[in-house]
Amino acid sequence: MKYLCHDISATVGFLALLAAIAHASVVPSLAQAPGTAPASSILALDAGNDQLTSPYRLGSGDRLRIDIFDAPDYSGDTTVLLDGTINLILVGSIMVEGLTLEEARAAISAKYASVFKRPVVNLSLVAPRPVQISIVGEVISPGNYTFELLEPGGAALGFKYPTLVEAIEQAQGLRLSANLENIQVRRVENLGTERVITVNLWDFLERGNKTQNLILRDGDTIYVPTVTSASLNQVRQLASSPFVQNPEAPRQVMVVGEVITPGVYVLLGGVTGVDIRAGGLPTVIRALEQAGGIKTEADIRRIQVRRLTISGAEQIIPVNLWQLLQAGDFTQDMVLQDGDVVFVPTATDVNPSEVAELTSAVFSRQTIEVYVVGEVGRFGYEKIEVTPNTSLNQALLAVGGFTPSSRKDQVELLRLNDDGTVIQRRIPVDFSQRINEQTNPRLQDNDIIVVDRSKFDETFRNINTILSPVPAINSLFRIFEILNFLGD
Repeated sequence: MKYLCHDISATVGFLALLAAIAHASVVPSLAQAPGTAPASSILALDAGNDQLTSPYRLGSGDRLRIDIFDAPDYSGDTTVLLDGTINLILVGSIMVEGLTLEEARAAISAKYASVFKRPVVNLSLVAPRPVQISIVGEVISPGNYTFELLEPGGAALGFKYPTLVEAIEQAQGLRLSANLENIQVRRVENLGTERVITVNLWDFLERGNKTQNLILRDGDTIYVPTVTSASLNQVRQLASSPFVQNPEAPRQVMVVGEVITPGVYVLLGGVTGVDIRAGGLPTVIRALEQAGGIKTEADIRRIQVRRLTISGAEQIIPVNLWQLLQAGDFTQDMVLQDGDVVFVPTATDVNPSEVAELTSAVFSRQTIEVYVVGEVGRFGYEKIEVTPNTSLNQALLAVGGFTPSSRKDQVELLRLNDDGTVIQRRIPVDFSQRINEQTNPRLQDNDIIVVDRSKFDETFRNINTILSPVPAINSLFRIFEILNFLGD
């Protein structure tokens, strides 16, 4: 009898130790620990309970180990079936879904009480079921995801539960319109009650508050809401974080308005060099470069990024690239995501003093094409490629200047507008003039400079055409032409 009491005491102690180890094997989130999460971040439907810590509850797919003292034939491994039950030798099935290990152990003991006088049962979790998580809202790939809990080394190394950040990574990252301050994790507790846990990932990103990287449970649903007002600073900070889509992943955007080639473009974040890989972000400036650069009439102070949220609503985010040029505000070079539309409006008033700075910007067109026709060159037609800051005088000099028969006091400038209209101006020529709008304007893409014949040469050619059948008179006028050329 003495030895029997000693064995029972040892067994009880051993079972208590196993129960403590089994309970400790379920690692709670730091955000779930009592007293670590701010009260304002918890919305619980079961009022009065402000703790997020709860023991592991069994479900379909869990592998269990049942040990009955002094009854090895009735001990062994079992799996929780789809209906939430397990099959017990001799006594049949028992419902364990939703129960903690301790609750299930007590239920199994009660079931075997009809067979054994005082059954001593130990229950342990051999392998937990895979965790099923749903993630919806402002993520790249919403849906259901499965996480295996066993470490590669097996159950001996313990179980690793997925975190909120890992779930976001599985969904290919957040969209740039995500609200990080109000992410909600909806968790079904025992008896079907639902708890909503609010998480602030900005706190984790900016201050390293690991309590906000919630450890997830099977059946959790993550909802990432849309930010109501996008901050350029936060968008750029979010784009540089590990929470979002890989910056080198291709994304399709549309560029419209005052750009050289409006259309749909695919942006990549990285830039490939010969021997190195330089990282980068797919931004507004990269989109403008893909569209050939801005036009002279572009208003870079009022650029808009139009972004569709996951709900289908449109966000309009203002971008001021002039502030980037003047103050070095890189947040204005906004990071784009798939489906964004970049709209460049027309300036209501073009300031000539700003044109030179704009044309030298990286997002402006690097070269333009202009035409010089009439009394120039060998064929009366020259097409030249020049920088956007080129003036009319520079273009004339680029084609070799005037010919002997050119009219040298003025030229005609033809400019085709986007609406199909043509501006026609007579401009006096003075090669000593600096760039100005009256006598030496800056040229725009596809401008045409017309160089007329001199009045004498035009008169001579008209008379020559009329009198061409009279060889003697024709020869006389040709002499006058030569003399005129020498006199110049």
